[in-house]
Amino acid sequence: MKLGSTALTMSVCLATLAGGLAAQEAEPAASGRKKPAAQQQQEKSPALTKADPQMQAVMEQLEALGGKPIEKLKPAEARRQPSPADAVTQLIQAKGNVAPDRLPPVGRVEMKQVPGPDGAEPVPVRVYTPKGDAPRGGFPVIVYYHGGGWVIASIDTYDGSCRALTDLTGAVVVSVDYRQAPEHKFPAAHEDSYAALQHVMANAADFGGDPARVAVVGESAGGNLATAVCMMAQERGGKVPVHQGLVYPIADYAFDTPSYKENANAKPLNAAMMRWFFEHYLNSPEDGEQVIVSPLRAGGDVLAALPPATIITAEIDPLRSEGVAYAQKLKAAGVDVAAQDYKGVTHEFFGMGLIVDKAKAANAFLAGRLKAAFNAGK
Repeated sequence: MKLGSTALTMSVCLATLAGGLAAQEAEPAASGRKKPAAQQQQEKSPALTKADPQMQAVMEQLEALGGKPIEKLKPAEARRQPSPADAVTQLIQAKGNVAPDRLPPVGRVEMKQVPGPDGAEPVPVRVYTPKGDAPRGGFPVIVYYHGGGWVIASIDTYDGSCRALTDLTGAVVVSVDYRQAPEHKFPAAHEDSYAALQHVMANAADFGGDPARVAVVGESAGGNLATAVCMMAQERGGKVPVHQGLVYPIADYAFDTPSYKENANAKPLNAAMMRWFFEHYLNSPEDGEQVIVSPLRAGGDVLAALPPATIITAEIDPLRSEGVAYAQKLKAAGVDVAAQDYKGVTHEFFGMGLIVDKAKAANAFLAGRLKAAFNAGK
C-alpha cells in the first residue's frame, strides 16, 4: 500500500527511535543495587518477556510514568493515571523530531454533537476529515469507538488511531465520546454508540461522507461496541455498516480462557482490570450474558447477519483468546472474516504506529480491508 509522505515521516521517526533504543544496553544490576521497576515487573509477569524491543520500550516508559494499579482505584482516580498513549508521546518527544499531536496529518479536526438515544443528552463526536477534496458522492466514513473498559480513557487517548485511519483510508473518522460507567451503567455506552452510528449513516452528507460507505471500528471495549451496534442494527431494523473492524475486542464476559491465564498479570491490561471494568459497567452478572456484551455467545443466525469483519489480536493480551474465538465463530456462520494475531505486542499496541512497527503493520492491514469494503460500496 502506498502511504506517501506520511509514511516517509513515520518511517524517519521509527528509524530514529529504533536507532536510539538499539544503542541502549541493559546495565547489569550491581550487588546490592535495586533493579529498575520495569525489570521487576517483567520478572513478575512472564508474558512481558515476550515483548519485542519496541513494545518493551513503551512498557518501560509507561512504568516510569508511575501510574497506580487501576483495579485498586476509584474510577475518577483511575482516569487520571498515565496511559500507553502518554508513554508513546513521551518517547516521541524525547527524540524532539516530531510533534506527536500532528502525526499522522489530517485535513481538519472538529467537535460536533449528534442526537443521543431517547431521553439522553446529545453525544459529542470528534470528526477527522482527510486532506484534499471529497470524491464524488463524499468520503467513506468510519464511526470509531475508543477503548477503556467502558470506564476510563477518552477520544483524546485514541487520537492517534483515528488520525492513522483517516490518513490510511481517506475516510472521515467520527470518534464517539460515549457515556462511561459507573456514572452511566450498561447499556448507556452501547445505546450512545448505536445512536451515533444511526445518525451518521442517515446524515453522512453532513460529515462530508457517503451514506453507502460507512464502517465501524473499535478497540477493546470499543471493539465490543463496534460489533454490538451491528447486532443492534439488525435487531432493530436500523442501518447496517459495510464493515466492522474489531481490534482486540471484548467478546465475552468470562475470565477463564487460555490468554486470561497466560496474561493474568500482563501490562497494560491484566485480568484484575477486566474484572474491575465489568464490575463498574454492568448492573449485574446477568447483563454479561447479553450478546451485545458477550457477542461470542450469539447464535449462528445472529452472527450470519453481521457485516464482513477484520479482527486484530495481540499475543500479550488477556483478550486474545476471545478475539480469536470470535473470528472463528463468525467464519463458521459464513461471515467474511480476516483475522491477524500480532506476536510480541500488548493490548493497546494498535495506536502506536509511530514507534512500533507491528502497530504500523496492523494499521495497514485494517486500512486495506476497509478500503476494499469502501470500494465495493461504490
